[in-house]
Amino acid sequence: MTQKKQNGNIVAIIMMIALFGMIGFVTNLAAPAGTIWKNQYEGSNFLGMLGNLMNFLAYAVMGIPAGKLLARIGYKRTALAAIVVGFAGIGVQFISGLASGNVGFGLYLSGAFVAGISVCMLNTVVNPMLNEIGGGGKKGGSLLQMGGACNSLLGTLAPILVGALIGEITKGTAFSDVNPVLFIAMGIFAVAGVVLYLVDIPEPALSKTEIDKSSKYSAWSFRHFVLGAIAIFVYVGIEVGIPGTLKFFLEEIRIDGVLISPAAAGTVAGTYWFLMLVGRLAGAGIAAKISSKILLSVTSVVAIVLVFLAIISPISTNVSMPVFTGSAFAWQQVPINALLLVLVGLCTSVMWGGIFNLAVEGLGKYVKTAAGIFMMMVVGGGIIPLVQNWIVDITGKNFMISYWLPLAGLVYLLYYALIGSKNVNKDIPV
Repeated sequence: MTQKKQNGNIVAIIMMIALFGMIGFVTNLAAPAGTIWKNQYEGSNFLGMLGNLMNFLAYAVMGIPAGKLLARIGYKRTALAAIVVGFAGIGVQFISGLASGNVGFGLYLSGAFVAGISVCMLNTVVNPMLNEIGGGGKKGGSLLQMGGACNSLLGTLAPILVGALIGEITKGTAFSDVNPVLFIAMGIFAVAGVVLYLVDIPEPALSKTEIDKSSKYSAWSFRHFVLGAIAIFVYVGIEVGIPGTLKFFLEEIRIDGVLISPAAAGTVAGTYWFLMLVGRLAGAGIAAKISSKILLSVTSVVAIVLVFLAIISPISTNVSMPVFTGSAFAWQQVPINALLLVLVGLCTSVMWGGIFNLAVEGLGKYVKTAAGIFMMMVVGGGIIPLVQNWIVDITGKNFMISYWLPLAGLVYLLYYALIGSKNVNKDIPV
């Protein structure tokens, strides 16, 4: 390998890992930013979560087209297109802060949708590109773990930064208050785009293998895949809904008569994503030693217990958690429910891989189609949190009742691990 190619690979790896981080940052920006719009619409949690819905709705629209675009123009140009779209999406959200009322809210939702399209496209690119640059195998897997770690790290920072910038929520709080976060996002997109354009990077070979279109079978012909696709929909909804709703919950809690600040609430929600980072790092070694079935079963059971305890525990029971107050780190009293829900992040951190492995087992030539369908089912991360916060609204701000929804989802994941993941269609030629 020439020195020039080695340098190109190093730069490409850095760029892909940075974009991996941007996926987490942009995805986790929508829910906490929704706090501002929620306050402008009579405290409606449903409307506050609409931006998150638009962000994830993009997966349902762009999941399959992103894969086709990748096959047509290649990895580098797809990544560059995703960066341009992402910059535009964040830019539209910035413009929304200059408007007001329904116009501003509409622009914000449009920007969240465009940013979601970018994130979907990036997801289609960064995983296989990092694996290819690493040569596959353990080295490729190691680069993917590094990308995942960066994803979780920036995903942790998004709600903390937004909370710190919002400060005390009043009628005068505007979306423009989070402009510094938007500028950071656009800056990273711009730098990544310029560098990626200038540097020669390896273009992974695209498979020309096509499934026989005359075949009466498809990925949908496998029961365990269909149930697995539903499991991914449910899982992403749980993963996003727990911390997103938790932030809204904490912002309405008073400790000794004083409301918990958005910065503190954002830090607690961010701790969930930090524990996902911890879980991913630890899970890499664990997953190599035990089956996906056992891993998904155990984490589902633990998560069920934690969420159930959070639902039945009295909100008046407080514990201390380290938070960022907006100017410094300190210990903050929060309801014990919050701590229990944050710990679920350790469980959800390893569920995606377990579900994916179980769902595609035995699919053979249908695996690539299945992967595209999985990308579409990520839309659950927008729909389930929206329904959860609708439950909050109709029950008179009873946040803990809304957690019966993710609890039911976790029960389904346990069912899938123990029963639904069994391949009962082994007679289908693959």
